[in-house]
Amino acid sequence: MLKCILDLNKGYTGEIEKEKHIGYLPQKSEIQANFPASIEEVVLSGTIANHPQNIFYNKEDKENAKSVMQKLGIYEMRKKCFADLSGGQQQRVLIARSLCATKKLIILDEPTNGLDPSIARQIYELLRDLKEKDNITILMVSHDIERALTYADNVIELINGEIKFVGKPQDFQFGGEKK
Repeated sequence: MLKCILDLNKGYTGEIEKEKHIGYLPQKSEIQANFPASIEEVVLSGTIANHPQNIFYNKEDKENAKSVMQKLGIYEMRKKCFADLSGGQQQRVLIARSLCATKKLIILDEPTNGLDPSIARQIYELLRDLKEKDNITILMVSHDIERALTYADNVIELINGEIKFVGKPQDFQFGGEKK
């Protein structure tokens, strides 16, 4: 589903109406974890989606990145190397990067994968704040069903590409039992 929304799967049929600019945070990989750039450089790179023909950052890009970093509590450490950060800090940086691409829709693929439970909770709370305070729509894939049900407004359960449930978290059932 994410690949279709992001135009990464050209083989699907049907239509998808979407925002022009979408912030995207892919699943974490070793390449991302060892990326030798500063926090500021990683966050700024999210602005490239707004002007793909020009690889140079303008004043508006820099102000946008600064504002997003301040909002996410990473501005003071902006000169640190991304590779030196903890997993939770790296996810905050990558969320900030996705926010530099858009103020409307961010798509997250397993944003808490590999994080300890307390850090995962902080990421979910950060995402809830962005949704509630900044009116940002968040579309997220997660295998952490319990936590997703706690924080989501709406849930779609897919199993092997087939929709099994669409609705409110309080109506979701595990093996026939309501959560």
